[in-house]
Amino acid sequence: MGHGTVSVSHYFIRKQVITMKIKTKLIISFCIIIFVPMFLAAATIGAFCNFQAHAMEETYGIKNADAYSIISSVQVLNRYTTADFEELKRTAKFMPSKLMEDSYQKTLNEDLEQKYSYLVVRMGENIVFNGGQDNERVIQELPDYGTTGSKQGTGTYIDRDDAILVKQADFELTAGKMGSAYIVTSFKGSGPELKEFITGGIASILIILLLTAFMMVIWIYRSMITPLRKLQTAAENIKEGNLDFSIDTSGDDEIGELCVTFEQMRQRLKDNAEEKLSNEKENRALISNIAHDLKTPITAVKGYAEGIMDGVANTPEKVDKYVRTIYNKANEMDTLINELTLYSKIDTNRIPYDFAKLNVAEYFKDCVEEIGLDLEAKGIGLSYFNYATMDTLIIADPEQLRRVINNIIGNSVKYMDKTEKFINIRIKDVGDFIQVEIEDNGRGIAQKDLPYIFDRFYRTDASRNSATGGSGIGLSIVKKIIEDHGGKIWATSKEGCGTTMYFVIRKYQEVIKNEQNTDC
Repeated sequence: MGHGTVSVSHYFIRKQVITMKIKTKLIISFCIIIFVPMFLAAATIGAFCNFQAHAMEETYGIKNADAYSIISSVQVLNRYTTADFEELKRTAKFMPSKLMEDSYQKTLNEDLEQKYSYLVVRMGENIVFNGGQDNERVIQELPDYGTTGSKQGTGTYIDRDDAILVKQADFELTAGKMGSAYIVTSFKGSGPELKEFITGGIASILIILLLTAFMMVIWIYRSMITPLRKLQTAAENIKEGNLDFSIDTSGDDEIGELCVTFEQMRQRLKDNAEEKLSNEKENRALISNIAHDLKTPITAVKGYAEGIMDGVANTPEKVDKYVRTIYNKANEMDTLINELTLYSKIDTNRIPYDFAKLNVAEYFKDCVEEIGLDLEAKGIGLSYFNYATMDTLIIADPEQLRRVINNIIGNSVKYMDKTEKFINIRIKDVGDFIQVEIEDNGRGIAQKDLPYIFDRFYRTDASRNSATGGSGIGLSIVKKIIEDHGGKIWATSKEGCGTTMYFVIRKYQEVIKNEQNTDC
């Protein structure tokens, strides 16, 4: 009980896992589309910022630049010249006279030019040093002495479309001689780097998005689109009537299960188509055989009937002979029609069975007595041997089992070619079965034909003459009935000597149930 519960639970768990495969893929796809670009973009921007910070430190001496400083133009401009401005303030405070030295001014200005800046020194209202070019408007808008702008000593001025950052350091040489030193930085100089940074960031994000989309397309295409394309191709093949192909059924998700089901459907359709062709071929053979075998007795009936009508049978003895022949031929046609009706029931598994307990000795004795009269009239000897006990029982349909015996013996009679003809019937006890052997001394069956004698429409006599005619389904009916009884049939034969048919039927056994009453 425990093992069964575990197995069932395992089955349902596995089924649930399998049915959630596509849902899981969609969730994973959604997460990849949302989070992977975010993560990669953050990582890329972080790496880019670190690179830019390192470049700014190497180029401009800006240390510990944060992301805001990197992307903010004002912050970048302010930090470009932080070290120079601190040096300028110290000089203005402790050595103001140095600011008036031409060599100091040129050296500082050359250093500032590397940072998109220049130096301006003003004493009172006069400009004593101007490191820039074409900056008259900037000179006019420089703040007055004592005006430092922000707390950090910065001020921003707009000159047309150019933003200017001015850092001011005031100094005093002697009493009454006051001046200001300015570091002027232009946005035009740092703008290209900022533009490069923004362009690089946008390009990085686009590359990340494209890479993520490409990864998703490849993953979804390989896991979903490819098998769906295979199914589409398979469906088109089936639509065109081509069933000679196979589908790769690897994979344990829903699409894999669909491929397995589709492959099973294709195989089933192919089997059905082949079975239909085989059935059509067999039906054509049956119609051909029945038409041929009905034609012979019908021709005889017409001939003898015309003989009576035309007065050829002009004596009572001839009339009686003609009538008996007509009657026998009508019986042959009736037998063929009965076989055809039974064949249609076999083909649709609609043989009506009425199983009952039969005493082997009594049942086969009655059969032998009935068959013996007919064989005696045909000059065929019949011997019967029962080696089973008198109380042996079987479960069988008496009418269908009699049909089996009659068909086998009728088949033997067709191929009798000896002067002395005989048939032996033996009943043997073989454990849980009784074995019936029907032996004749006919012309036998060739070894090449023996494996096929129970196939429908197979006939060893290709000539189909009137003596050995038949529909070719007699032994196939026999095989079907025996197998429906849970038995088996086979044959041995030797050409020129005869044939022996064997079949087994399971014996009836009482099932004794030991019932125990347990009082709780």
